[in-house]
Amino acid sequence: MAGPEPEDGRHSTPDDDPRPSLWPRFLFSLALLGLLLGLMIGRLTEPEPVHLQRIEVRQGGLALWFDHEPKVRVEELEGAYALVLGAFGPAARGQLTLDSAPVSWRVQRATEGVMLRFVAARPLRGEWKGAAADGHWRLEISLRAE
Repeated sequence: MAGPEPEDGRHSTPDDDPRPSLWPRFLFSLALLGLLLGLMIGRLTEPEPVHLQRIEVRQGGLALWFDHEPKVRVEELEGAYALVLGAFGPAARGQLTLDSAPVSWRVQRATEGVMLRFVAARPLRGEWKGAAADGHWRLEISLRAE
C-alpha cells in the first residue's frame, strides 16, 4: 500500500549483508571434528600388533614365540615351504637338520608381516600348530621331506 510520503528506503528490503556467512565455516568445522574424533576412536579400538619374540630350533622344525596369536597363511613355492605370519619381528636365518639333510630357514619382512621360508635340496612339506603357553603364543612347525 503506497502512502503519501516519498520512499526514502527505511521500509524497503535491506541490502545484502557485507559480512561473510558463517554457515560454510561451521559445517567445515563439524566435518573436521567428526573426522578427528573417528580417527581417535579407531586408534583406541585397533588391536595391538603381534610381535615375534624368539625362535627355537627343534628336531625337524622350529618353535616361534609370539606375544599374541598371529594370523598364519601357508604358501608352498616349488618345493620350498613358507608361512606368512601377521606379526612384526626381526629378520633372522639359520639351519636345521631333517633326516640328516640340511634345511635352511629365513625370517624376512613381508607386506603382511613376516615370512618364514624353509628351503632344502628335496621338496618340503610342513604342518604347523599353535597353542597358548606361559602367557605367550607358541607356533610349532614340523617339516618332512618328500
